[in-house]
Amino acid sequence: MQEQWRIKELLEWTTRFFADKGMEKPRLEAEVLLARVLEKDRVFLYAHYDQPVNSQEREKYRHFIQRRLKGEPAAYIAGHKEFMSLDFKVSPAVLIPRPETELLVEKVLELAMVQNNPRICDVGTGSGAIAVSLAVYCPAAQIYASDISAAALVIARENALRHQARVQFVQGDLLAPLQAEGGFDIIVANLPYISEAEFQTLEAGIREYEPASALIAPGDGLDIYRRWLPQASQLLKDDGYLLFEIAPQQSTQALEMLEGFAEVAVIEDLAGRQRLVKARKG
Repeated sequence: MQEQWRIKELLEWTTRFFADKGMEKPRLEAEVLLARVLEKDRVFLYAHYDQPVNSQEREKYRHFIQRRLKGEPAAYIAGHKEFMSLDFKVSPAVLIPRPETELLVEKVLELAMVQNNPRICDVGTGSGAIAVSLAVYCPAAQIYASDISAAALVIARENALRHQARVQFVQGDLLAPLQAEGGFDIIVANLPYISEAEFQTLEAGIREYEPASALIAPGDGLDIYRRWLPQASQLLKDDGYLLFEIAPQQSTQALEMLEGFAEVAVIEDLAGRQRLVKARKG
């Protein structure tokens, strides 16, 4: 390698290198890692294209590249992930927030914005991405969030503090710790919905690094939702809404679970895949 490297040259070299390795978004991968090395955001990289990168920074960047090549997700290496235009801390204790889950937040916001001080519960909050985003974009709402993992809740609380979001976090299985609260206008969930068989087909970066307990559900992948649904129905106000994320192939089974609810619908994501179930308590 040459002696003098600037941000522009490092990004170009790494992008080509990642592309040769078959990475889907090589430029983005290169930017995320270099921004983490320099402890700046990605906008800084473009505003300081000609800034030199010293040998210590290059060595750290090289180490990050090696970790990425072994399959470790860039979000875990960088320690954060963007979601709903907000920056969230992540660690191997939580799933990495996915862009498709933004649809879930957007649909909840559509319902929440026309209500007065709605009470919303996010079940299985993980990093807190859903709950914190809702609190930021609908500050009038009362947001509750639960997770069974104490380690995940540490991350979620840090993210709430980072964004000055008012969220009441509780630890426990599904809605069990919120039985005394009740009366929710909206209950939202992105629970584990991947079957054991399907989990084995996922890319190595997911199987080997992300928490399996936040991904795998028994049976056809909907058994945790089947446990959650009676709890949610009990705690939901009349005319309140349920929204939850599924895998596209689960839409038929998911609809069968919602007998007795009104306005039951499956909503497609931007890629045209059936991704979100919405229902109103009649």
